[in-house]
Amino acid sequence: MNLEAIFGSEIFKWFILPLLIFLARVLDVSLGTIRIVFISRGLKYFAPVIGFFEVIIWLLAIRIIMQNLNNFVCYIAYGAGFGMGTFIGILIEKKLAIGRSIIRIITQKDATALINHLRSEGYGVTSQDAQGTEGQVHVIYTVIRRHDYEKIAGSIQRFNPKAFYTVEDVNLVSEGIFPIKKYYKYPFPLIGPLRFWRKGK
Repeated sequence: MNLEAIFGSEIFKWFILPLLIFLARVLDVSLGTIRIVFISRGLKYFAPVIGFFEVIIWLLAIRIIMQNLNNFVCYIAYGAGFGMGTFIGILIEKKLAIGRSIIRIITQKDATALINHLRSEGYGVTSQDAQGTEGQVHVIYTVIRRHDYEKIAGSIQRFNPKAFYTVEDVNLVSEGIFPIKKYYKYPFPLIGPLRFWRKGK
């Protein structure tokens, strides 16, 4: 097989090469998104490893670009890869769902059933009466694993479908009450064991 002929062919120049650049950009931008998430969540031991591979892939992609400055398709592939990598990175971040969030629920309806349900599921719940624009309301606070958001949102809709609620990320949790699980279901390898490296998480 004549590799020199393959690398010098029009197919390689205008199709295969841009495709490789596109895939490299998708991979390194996706890794960059994961690295930023790990940094924000305090996974300081794993983030540098991802950063290493991220920058290596980026250097390879930019090296190819610099060697083919007259190939405009490579520029398009580079930009398209960046955009697609950003999109995929967002999807990965949602799937990982690392960390915890606080849910603030405000409802005019009696929230006793919802509170009892959340507590029966093992969540710590704080509630208080407050005055809203249209009268007396109940305010409920609970801190959950981000991975459990869909489950909690479903419970809110089931017990108090007209409740207003907000969700905010929590950087540090101390002395919280959470459901006991033998294994936390992380969809990404090695993330589960790494959670023990973070004090107070």
